[in-house]
Amino acid sequence: MATSRLYRTTAAVFAATALLISGCSSGSSSDSTDSPDRTAGARATGGAQPALAPLPTEVPANLRPYYDQKLSWRKCGVSGFECATMKAPLDYAKPDKDTDLKLAVARKKATGPGKRIGSLMVNPGGPGGSAIDYLQQYAPEPAAVRARYDMVATDPRGVARSQPVECLTDKEMDRYTQTDQTPDTPAEVSKLTTAFRDFAKGCEERSGKLLPHVSTIEAARDMDVLRAVLGDKKLTYVGSSYGTFLGATYAGLYPSHVGRMVLDGAMDPTLGPRDVNIDQTAGFNTAFTAFAADCIKHPDCPLGTKSTTDAGKQLSALFKKLDAHPAETGEDRKLTESLAANGVIAAMYDEQAWPVLREYLAQADGGNGRGLLTLSDSYYERDPDGKYANQMYANPAVNCLDLPPAYKTPDQVRADLPRFRKASPVFGDEFAWASLNCAYWPTKPTGTAQRIEAKGSAPIVVIGTTRDPATPYAWAKGLAAQLSGATLLTYEGDGHTAYGRGSDCIDSAVNTYLLDGTVPPKNKRCT
Repeated sequence: MATSRLYRTTAAVFAATALLISGCSSGSSSDSTDSPDRTAGARATGGAQPALAPLPTEVPANLRPYYDQKLSWRKCGVSGFECATMKAPLDYAKPDKDTDLKLAVARKKATGPGKRIGSLMVNPGGPGGSAIDYLQQYAPEPAAVRARYDMVATDPRGVARSQPVECLTDKEMDRYTQTDQTPDTPAEVSKLTTAFRDFAKGCEERSGKLLPHVSTIEAARDMDVLRAVLGDKKLTYVGSSYGTFLGATYAGLYPSHVGRMVLDGAMDPTLGPRDVNIDQTAGFNTAFTAFAADCIKHPDCPLGTKSTTDAGKQLSALFKKLDAHPAETGEDRKLTESLAANGVIAAMYDEQAWPVLREYLAQADGGNGRGLLTLSDSYYERDPDGKYANQMYANPAVNCLDLPPAYKTPDQVRADLPRFRKASPVFGDEFAWASLNCAYWPTKPTGTAQRIEAKGSAPIVVIGTTRDPATPYAWAKGLAAQLSGATLLTYEGDGHTAYGRGSDCIDSAVNTYLLDGTVPPKNKRCT
């Protein structure tokens, strides 16, 4: 079951190592924010929306014990890495040591040669992606950056090793993911809304005390505590997708603490929740069109060889067939329409998955759903033993706190279906109904749409990919226009995010910035 505002970052999906980066930019449910005829200028500037106000530069006395704490580093599971536990207040407004959170931190010390610059904090997105897993598997590269920085990550509050949000048992999650995401009848709508309610109820029962305190602003405040505890005067940071919203939020709260900051696959915090979902739907349509254009060049393309439009119709027909008759997979789960759609969506994050997707679509059309089920499992972070990571629980917990619900009732979704179908004839219904999930969330939202200006910060590099499915290129342009002194770096290509994905031009520009502070030239474009 797709989740609204779900984004994903680097790593090959077909290897089941992709990370969700379902970021949530702050939004509002106001009509003016969500109107379909908004101008490009309004998108870039947020209109008359207020800017995120910075916090006082002096640490309040009741937070000083957190900033002054000493971490006890120890060896952990991966060679070369150290781990520690950092305390943070559950509620920054009312710090209480009896309710402190314990946040997991990991680092890999600078290896040399060259003088150590400081710490470089990374976040792969989500919300809900494990920054520590990402650090240990991918972030130690490139060698030149690794040599000069201590590479550092913390799993944000509610994520993975940092007191994770819990919602459902694995068997319950299996049933939840098989719920029909594109209801055709009132009975199917009722089943979907019941699934959303049961999911939210499970989260409240298992994590009720934590749910009101997993917002992006709170996670950004945790980052500042970690910066101080590490002994860094400035934060050096690389964030991807939702990690860009987290990084931008940090910059807005602590502009004088910003060092070198890279925001890759950027979010636009001025957009309301409906526009976020519509834009992402269109982004996946752009990615699918690129996939289809490649597919129809191959004589064995399972979606035909006529046109991208015809390919979309063929895929919709396959989904409709699976809706009526789910495909066998060799296990007790069948490939439903919703699981198949999520499998295709997963492959849109990385063009390297396209050949595998062609193969799996052909198999599904022939009645074998195992391949697409594997892709869907990677989307949900379900391992071969049927265990789910907590990402799909942390994700809505953060999203539904950061933004108001896009829709409050099924009737509101039905009324907006034409917008979603226009954005994507293939995925429109899937994304529209997924946008209803926060309507039943037990915790009231605290976020609003606002500009993030970060006036007085050091230069920030914002990266946008022109055919990014999850964080459309317009979002990067919007964020770069808001941030004071930001520079937009463009990657003309496919897939989600750009740094470390094969473009020497992008990698060289970012590495140079991280190593000596030289900002890329204005309007630099890479392929």
